[in-house]
Amino acid sequence: MFNFKLFISLNDAPEAWQLGFQDPASPVAQGMIHFHHFLMMILLVIGIAVFYLLTFVVNNFSESKNLISQTFTHSEWLEIIWTIIPAIILLAIAGPSFTLLYSLDESIDPDITLKIIGHQWYWSYEYSDLFFNQNTGVVLENLSFDSYMISEDDLETGQLRLLEVDNRVNLPVYKHIRLLVTSADVLHSWAVPSFGIKVDACPGRLSQASLFIEKEGVYYGQCSEICGINHGFMPIVVNAQSFDSFLAWKATAD
Repeated sequence: MFNFKLFISLNDAPEAWQLGFQDPASPVAQGMIHFHHFLMMILLVIGIAVFYLLTFVVNNFSESKNLISQTFTHSEWLEIIWTIIPAIILLAIAGPSFTLLYSLDESIDPDITLKIIGHQWYWSYEYSDLFFNQNTGVVLENLSFDSYMISEDDLETGQLRLLEVDNRVNLPVYKHIRLLVTSADVLHSWAVPSFGIKVDACPGRLSQASLFIEKEGVYYGQCSEICGINHGFMPIVVNAQSFDSFLAWKATAD
């Protein structure tokens, strides 16, 4: 039985026949979804207006209803109106568009840095920058690990096919996180829809993105660049947890 998702899907992983967005977990993802809805309302109004005008013209100016050719006159006011209205619409779109665009490139002194390296066909993660909390004085040592997809034969009950990994990325909520993304071989792309993050991993280049997670949970993503025969088997799983839980995990992982 088909389960169509016609509106925003309150889930953190893709579902069968899903048409809406995944549940946002960062301010950037929320901004993208709100901007999408804002644009769709404008497009809906424009589409209805254009369709109405086309229908009106076809019904009232057809050859069967107008045996005598029509005389067209020049109208300065009409030209002014159809020039000003689109300009106003573009200005209304430009404001939130530039706000969202600059928020994506926002550079803030991060609390933690996560380096992501794409391989054929798995991900490597390095907590390469020392984490120092000025309130607690906690300093964490470097940590690195590889993350492979769990094969279908090894899946446990409740795990998602083609989306589960053996080593999840653990990140704290309500902390400014800097993502450094690169590749060791070919082009990859680290993408987690719930975060509004999609960063290309290019060999010899270090790309940067900012992340601020507002909600605890497990979030799923995949490589979004066609990187070879096993491109569809590079899932991403991020476990967002409280700062205390993150410290506990880090202590056991060292």
